[in-house]
Amino acid sequence: MTQAPFESRDSADRPQAFILTGSFPVIRRNPLYLTELSGRGLKILVITAESYRAQATEAMADTSNPAAQITEIAYVTGDFTVQGAFVAGAIARTSAWREAYTIVGAYAVGDYLAEPTGLLADGLGVRSPGLRASRACRSKYLQRWYAPDLGPASLTIPAGERERVDLGAVRFPAVVKPASRASSSGVETVADVAGLRAKLATYPDHEVVLVEEKVSGPEFSVESLIQDGEVVFASVTDKVTTDSHAHTFVEMAHSVPSVREDVREALVTANRQLVAALAFEHGIAHSEWRVGDDGRPRLIEVAARTPGDGLLTLYQLATGRPLEPEILRVALGEPANYPQPHRYTRQVYLEHRPGTLEDVVLDWPDVRPEWIGASGVWPDIKPGAPGEEPTLRAVLVLRERGASLTPLADSDDRSVTFFIDAPTPDGLDALEQRVRAAIRVVVG
Repeated sequence: MTQAPFESRDSADRPQAFILTGSFPVIRRNPLYLTELSGRGLKILVITAESYRAQATEAMADTSNPAAQITEIAYVTGDFTVQGAFVAGAIARTSAWREAYTIVGAYAVGDYLAEPTGLLADGLGVRSPGLRASRACRSKYLQRWYAPDLGPASLTIPAGERERVDLGAVRFPAVVKPASRASSSGVETVADVAGLRAKLATYPDHEVVLVEEKVSGPEFSVESLIQDGEVVFASVTDKVTTDSHAHTFVEMAHSVPSVREDVREALVTANRQLVAALAFEHGIAHSEWRVGDDGRPRLIEVAARTPGDGLLTLYQLATGRPLEPEILRVALGEPANYPQPHRYTRQVYLEHRPGTLEDVVLDWPDVRPEWIGASGVWPDIKPGAPGEEPTLRAVLVLRERGASLTPLADSDDRSVTFFIDAPTPDGLDALEQRVRAAIRVVVG
């Protein structure tokens, strides 16, 4: 029998459900969320962008695909350069679900729906990072507002004020950042006022832009699980970006755990201060930092969602346990815990020359490149034993054969990545060089 619009069902008759939001490819790439929720007997509701409708429909219809566990999926439209663009759609879709289900939790897997998810959770009375953290973690200038002592000197340029803003106080080299984008989109270094003016002219008129002093030094991230405002797990990741040789900031390597013992404690302490400043309540935080010669961490940005790229895989390789079940325990109000890494792991993205991707050749016993392409589905990369020899776990080709490879301007431009782990940092470094020498990206 079809239920009439706005007709409320008795709560005892409603099945319990959990909402996942974010990019459908990321949700599908991390099927443990779906498996864990399904195993609990919860209905799985997903909110994602309209652009993923075709691939989501196909995946959900395939009974062998983890996406088949999704009960309902809702699509929202919006421009990711416009703050709050997805809020109305998310509220509209969830209003209908609230009448049909007892929603016991919600979690944002990706950046662009993190703020709407915080608002949904607040209205539903379920656990979330909280309204301040949900909002500020999607706005770089709000992060500077709430934690002014943790970031570099910065200038917020509201939409419509670029022509008359006084740039005299900007310290160069400077970094220009769209305030609400993700994946390093639109982030560049500029050397002087003329370069800054030219870069500002490239952004849409409605976009808020942050200009800040460039912090020289290595980049790190801190992944932390937070319950009731307290950090119950934190670990530091070493990062490599293209800014070492270019004007962009595309992430090219992640290493879990960090080998920089001299800065780890300072980063964990600064991250704890950030969590408090944002009044972060429940969830996972992925904060990014640079540490200059003075040893002081400077905040780049923070997100209230799962760390991106292959960091979930790295944590599983480093600890032997997946992180996703603990994230869901936090969202559901259950005690969460996670071990510190005991094995050194790394994900490396290969640089490429522009052209047409023809092939990826690997000279390595028992490992072959896996073409992910349009499916976006990553293989299940299993961890080894704690003392196992340095091991190449996987080589993934992220683009389709025949794809046009362009210069690396943001994360979506990357084409090939590999995962390695080892019992020691030196063993990890040596293995990386061996793997690099064994891979050839054939570009026409």
